[in-house]
Amino acid sequence: MMPTLLVGDFILVNKYEYGIRLPVLNTKVVDLGSPQRGDVVVFRFPKDPSIDYIKRVVGVPGDHVEYRNKTLYINGGKVAQIPAGSYIGAGSGLSMSGADVRREALGDVEHDILVMTNMHGVPVDAVVPEGHYFVMGDNRDNSNDSRYWGFVPDENLVGKAFMIWMNWDSAAGGVAWDRIGNSIE
Repeated sequence: MMPTLLVGDFILVNKYEYGIRLPVLNTKVVDLGSPQRGDVVVFRFPKDPSIDYIKRVVGVPGDHVEYRNKTLYINGGKVAQIPAGSYIGAGSGLSMSGADVRREALGDVEHDILVMTNMHGVPVDAVVPEGHYFVMGDNRDNSNDSRYWGFVPDENLVGKAFMIWMNWDSAAGGVAWDRIGNSIE
């Protein structure tokens, strides 16, 4: 999820943003809403529900999602990417230095993504089924996301990530004080 999240970020998640669920059964008993395009969500990985994943929602039920030539298209419309410079990584993220930073807007949510121009992008052309979501990482060329394993079922949702409460990256020298308290957009 670089550059939105970095190695060592500890995050806060609102587990009630999308409804109240029964423990263990994960059955929604009170519906309080659903993820919107641009939300950063935590979910149980569909291939192994014992693992929590975090990605950005790019497609909601009924959306036609395409990804080609490193560009996202939602329902036939191109999602604009505005060049925002070159990424300078630190600590455990040093290997991503040199990636293109691009500003993208999904609905009202503007966020940065990383694109490696020398890597081949994985194309996608899919319609999101009812009760599912299409998610992608912000580090587009270095993300295990819906392009590889499919959709996230609603029952796998854990909650919406909203804040970084701590960052510890030993490769960067320990605590990154400037990340503490940052909101997740």
